[in-house]
Amino acid sequence: MQNKHAPTEISPFDESYFRKALSQFATGVTVITARIADGHYIGLTASSFNSVSLAPPLVLWSLGSRANSMPVFASCSHYAINVLSAGQEWIAQQFASKRDNRFEGIGFSLSPNGLPVLDGAAAWFECKNRSQYPEGDHVIFVGEVTHCFADPKDAMVYHSGQFIQASQA
Repeated sequence: MQNKHAPTEISPFDESYFRKALSQFATGVTVITARIADGHYIGLTASSFNSVSLAPPLVLWSLGSRANSMPVFASCSHYAINVLSAGQEWIAQQFASKRDNRFEGIGFSLSPNGLPVLDGAAAWFECKNRSQYPEGDHVIFVGEVTHCFADPKDAMVYHSGQFIQASQA
């Protein structure tokens, strides 16, 4: 039996096609937050989040090497990973924007180490910034979870360039 989707010819690697293929993997959506040395908060939207280990409790996420926020996340001692829930698309878009104050109009409280955890998130993980691994055009951050919280809700999923609600039904 022949796979009708397999290419018949091998062509040079196409980065835009690679991106399209990656978009077929549905992911959850997170907002990573931290506190800057001057006391202000920083945050960004990321869909590259995964569990690594239960013992010790480790998670990972990645950030583009040339991101403006790289110096902050590379040097902070802790950060929080907020798992967004259905209906929070506007929060994902706001933290993905170029706005100066991405926290404007966003409700949040502080984790045990004083990091912003977003109201309405399905879960959050406060992490010690344990290790970083430069790979390709990104840096992989591995965080050791020091505190976490779960409030099960319908999920927001990102697939093929769109936010989709995934029901728990």
